[in-house]
Amino acid sequence: MSTNRLLARGFAVAIAAGTVVLAGGGVASAHVTANVTEPAKKGGYSKITFRVPNEDNTQGTIKLTLVFPKDTPLTGARPKPVPGWTSEVKKVTLDKPVKGSHGAEVKEAIDTITWTAQPGTRINPGEFQEFDVSAGPLPDTDQLVIPAIQTYDGAKGEVKWDAPPAAGAEPEHPAPVVKLVSAAAGEDAHGSAGSQAEVKPAASDSHNEAAAAGTDNTARWLGGIGLVVGALGLGLGIGATLRAKRVTAAARGGEKA
Repeated sequence: MSTNRLLARGFAVAIAAGTVVLAGGGVASAHVTANVTEPAKKGGYSKITFRVPNEDNTQGTIKLTLVFPKDTPLTGARPKPVPGWTSEVKKVTLDKPVKGSHGAEVKEAIDTITWTAQPGTRINPGEFQEFDVSAGPLPDTDQLVIPAIQTYDGAKGEVKWDAPPAAGAEPEHPAPVVKLVSAAAGEDAHGSAGSQAEVKPAASDSHNEAAAAGTDNTARWLGGIGLVVGALGLGLGIGATLRAKRVTAAARGGEKA
């Protein structure tokens, strides 16, 4: 095989390796997720940020509906206003009252929260939007699974992110999940959020933006590492080929002498 062909094949492998890494990072972040800036405590209050990426190349997202569980009910939730969007909170009377995080009987709980884009507003292809909810008291459970329905303005229609967490591979349409922890001994379950379900200051938003940027930067770094590894492998292969050619040339020279 000629050196030029070897060089071309090595570059192709390196580029493919970097592309796979970058593509993997994109796929992992293409669904609706729920994030908290501090540990969410059982019985406490927390701001939950729902990040909604637009995974379609041409259509825009115009509605997001969160469906809250009834077996581990949430009694209070307040959406943060989002420019260009309207929000609606619906409550439901439970068929069977359940015990709340403080032992009180819960008869009514949050059913859904829906954000609807106003005319001229949408989440465009290649963009994302974040929707904040101040929620609490949080139920006494290890995780809060909150299915989401993402609605597009074209033929794609509704996409349901409702699959519960499962061992092994991530489901195709995973539901947003909030991990809950128990308050430490002697610690108020409300933590820094206080005794009311208040949305935290705008500083928390910068933390979320920084986290998003960190995720994107990590994917780019991994892609770069893939390219470097491919280039190193290419260099080693070319070096080995050149050394083999020198040895062969020297051997032929000795035979002629």
